[in-house]
Amino acid sequence: MTHPRLIPLRFENGLWQGHLEAETKPDVEVHYLGEPLPELTLTEAQDGWALAVPVPTAALSEGVHCFVIVDVATTQKLGNFTVIAGEPAADDLRAEVELLRAELEMLKRAFRQICRGDD
Repeated sequence: MTHPRLIPLRFENGLWQGHLEAETKPDVEVHYLGEPLPELTLTEAQDGWALAVPVPTAALSEGVHCFVIVDVATTQKLGNFTVIAGEPAADDLRAEVELLRAELEMLKRAFRQICRGDD
């Protein structure tokens, strides 16, 4: 069986949307500030699943806000998206640093699960 593949579609009106190519319904989480978001929806669509992520209003504020989309079963990162608000600087590295932080949190969580023996 192949791993799910995420195709970003659009971000408008506070809703990020993507398409997951997968044979069966995947168990996905979207992490923001190291915690999973509670209100994502995954519905059956042609050739896969439609993923809709309402972006919390707290992320629509000054700064760089990164979201990491994860396959819960494998802890594999499927994708990410970033929201930048306020005065963006040219060649701003803040988004990359925030993404690295979010991915490090995901790796730490997976490592802790392995150490505890969670399956």
